[in-house]
Amino acid sequence: MTNQVDEMKNQMAAKKNNGGAPTKDKPKTIEDYLKQMAPQMQEALPKHMDVDRLMRLTMTTIRTTPELRQADVGSLLGGVMQAAQLGLEPGLLGQCYLLPFKNNKKGITEVQFIIGYKGMIDLARRSGHIESIYAHAVYENDEFEYELGLNPTLRHVPTMSQDKGAYIGSYAVAHFKDGGYQMEFMPKAEIEKRKSASRGANSKFSPWNNYYEEMANKTVIRHMWKYLPISVEVQQQVEHDEGTARNIKDITPNDEIFLEAPENDFINAEATEGGQDDFPIE
Repeated sequence: MTNQVDEMKNQMAAKKNNGGAPTKDKPKTIEDYLKQMAPQMQEALPKHMDVDRLMRLTMTTIRTTPELRQADVGSLLGGVMQAAQLGLEPGLLGQCYLLPFKNNKKGITEVQFIIGYKGMIDLARRSGHIESIYAHAVYENDEFEYELGLNPTLRHVPTMSQDKGAYIGSYAVAHFKDGGYQMEFMPKAEIEKRKSASRGANSKFSPWNNYYEEMANKTVIRHMWKYLPISVEVQQQVEHDEGTARNIKDITPNDEIFLEAPENDFINAEATEGGQDDFPIE
């Protein structure tokens, strides 16, 4: 990833003109930047994905979330590159999300890359060592038993009633091809604690708003991740989940970009009394 990022930075830096005068091939829109990045994205993508499809999905995501057009271009491109390297598709399919986020300290909007529940499942299955992996939510009226110790037990019988009761928590189970397994349960209080630690959770664009159960299930899988037979490379890439691709955010600091974005669609950069540096777009 580092070599590809450095290559992108060098290529884009080479296109900068002396004195800031426009050049014929300088990108003017996000679409232009994506087209310029296409060779690097194609190189990063796994064989089952096509760069044209990734670009179409990215533009669809931008159209459905116009605030992304106001974001720092480097962080947006970085998020797309992270999706490419992990082989995940951004958008409504739930594999990954690109979330606009206000960096209060710098006074700019950045893009936060978030892996979805389906993305975590897909990455785990690709390891070749996992037979199956799944997660489920548990509700108050379900029959549920969870016990650790020498003989761990997990039994879940979902209620058939329309009244499921209050949400209690989520569990995840992974069965390995060698016959072993890993399981974990996380109560709602712990899930909420981890949700609150995610700086984009309160954004109106956060998948937590519309897909709480899936994001809760993903949280359990994410916590169980270190115990799964996943390659070191994928483990390291997943560490960037819910982060900003800061290492390429300044690749175009002097470029003039016409994004056709509405004005005043995001909060200003004034600090709060609590000293918080970053805020979600609300």
